[in-house]
Amino acid sequence: MLKRQIVLDTETTGIDPKAGHRIIEIGCVELINRRLTGNNFHVYINPQREIEEEAIDVHGITNEFLRDKPLFNQVAQEFFDYIKGAELVIHNAPFDVGFMDNEFAMLNQGFPATHEYCQVLDTLVMARNLHPGQKNNLDALCRRYDIDNSKRTLHGALLDSEILADVYLGMTGGQVKLNLASGNESNEQDDGGNIRRLSSNRPKLRVVRASAEELQAHEARLQVVNKDGDTLWQK
Repeated sequence: MLKRQIVLDTETTGIDPKAGHRIIEIGCVELINRRLTGNNFHVYINPQREIEEEAIDVHGITNEFLRDKPLFNQVAQEFFDYIKGAELVIHNAPFDVGFMDNEFAMLNQGFPATHEYCQVLDTLVMARNLHPGQKNNLDALCRRYDIDNSKRTLHGALLDSEILADVYLGMTGGQVKLNLASGNESNEQDDGGNIRRLSSNRPKLRVVRASAEELQAHEARLQVVNKDGDTLWQK
């Protein structure tokens, strides 16, 4: 049976939808049976209000940038259809789900609450259970699971969803990615789940073969081990 998960993140004008703050970016990546499919959802949204300066400092999205972007009511059905029935994987889920429920409710079009059509998995709760007493924000988890977040100079919904997908797979013990580049190779799976190949330039292993006398002694020993028949090694 296929398990469909949507790793989701949003960016907003502020921190509280009850104070009139709105979603300005939605980023989602799809996992089917723990594999990234490339079927992503990403949209910027005109919130029809000003973004707080503190929020701009976090995500870098400006009021000017959003002026020609669609309104939420123009993308709501497509977004709903994309996530419907999936398990949502969200870091600090109450924040994003609270904004999503507020946006859908403002449309007065009968959209149900998120928990009525999706399961929600909060990776912040999962991380706190796995690593009590430690920092469990996304940057800290990237360091812990050896996830490359070097491009994350500012928060962005799609980038953060892609990073969170790697973190989630790392936290749940799955392989994150295959790194087949010859410049950074190893045959071991590291703590972040990355698999690397042995270098083709590595020194060849020395092969030591048994002498005739050693082979004869080995055969005699096998006969002592199993007097009633052939041993497994002799078959």
